[in-house]
Amino acid sequence: MQGLARFIPTADKIRYLNVLLQVGFDTLDFGSFVSPKAVPQMQDTAEVLAGLDLAGTSTKLLAIVANRRGAEQAVGYEAIRYVGFPLSVSETFQQRNTNRSIAEAITDVAAMQRLCQEADKELVVYLSMGFGNPYGDAYSPALVVDYARQLDELGIRHIVPSDTIGTATPAGIEALFNELADALPFQRFGAHLHARPDETAAKVTAAVQAGVHRLDGAIGGLGGCPMAADTLTGNLPTEAVVGTLQALNVPVTLDLDRLAEAVQLSHEVLG
Repeated sequence: MQGLARFIPTADKIRYLNVLLQVGFDTLDFGSFVSPKAVPQMQDTAEVLAGLDLAGTSTKLLAIVANRRGAEQAVGYEAIRYVGFPLSVSETFQQRNTNRSIAEAITDVAAMQRLCQEADKELVVYLSMGFGNPYGDAYSPALVVDYARQLDELGIRHIVPSDTIGTATPAGIEALFNELADALPFQRFGAHLHARPDETAAKVTAAVQAGVHRLDGAIGGLGGCPMAADTLTGNLPTEAVVGTLQALNVPVTLDLDRLAEAVQLSHEVLG
C-alpha cells in the first residue's frame, strides 16, 4: 500500500489484513514503523496492529523499519515476530531509501539485531538491489554474497535478496541463489522479487529450483518501492505465486477460499 497516493482508511486496512490472517500464510507484512512524512500511508501502523484479530491464526507478523528508532518501536509489540530492514548493496539506493551510507546501515543492522535478540524477535534483512541497480553502482553476485556473509556473522538467519526494480532474470535468480547456497549452506534464503505479470511464473520457478523456501508476494501484484523509481514494477502477485507452486507440485497448505476472498476484498479496499 505504501506507494498509493490516497490514504487507505485504518478500518479498511484492518478489515483486509484480518482476512489475510485467515488464509494460512507463514508471515504477513502488515505495516511499517517509518517516518510518516516519508511514507504517509504507514502512519497508522500501531492503530492497525491494535485492530488485528490474531486468535485462531498461526501467521506471524512482520513490520518494516528504516532505522534503529523504528526497530525500537517494533520490538515493543508482543504480537510482532519479525522486524524487517532494507540493506542495499547499492550505495546510491541506501542513501535514497534510508538516508544512510551502507557502512552506517550495517552498524544499524548490528544494533537492530541486538534489540531483536533482547526482545525475542527475529530480524529479517532485505538485500535491496540484490540483482542489479539502475544507478551505475558496482554490482555482482559476489558482492551480494559478501554482504550476506557479514549478516551471517551477525547471527542473522533471515536474509532476503530483493529485486527492487524488477530487473532480475530467471537465470540470474537461479545463479545468485546457487552461489549464496554454496557460500552459506546453513542459511535459508528468502526471495523478494518484483515482476511484470507475464514474468511471475518463470521467476518463481527459478527461485524454487534454486532452493528458496520463503517467497514474498502481494495480492494482485500491488506495490513497489516508492523510493526506487518513478515507474514501479509490482510485487509478485500472491495468487500467481500460489498457482505456480501448484503447477510445480509444491504443497500449498492455504485456505484457497479465504485467498479468493482476500483477492476480491483487495479490489474493494485498494482499487
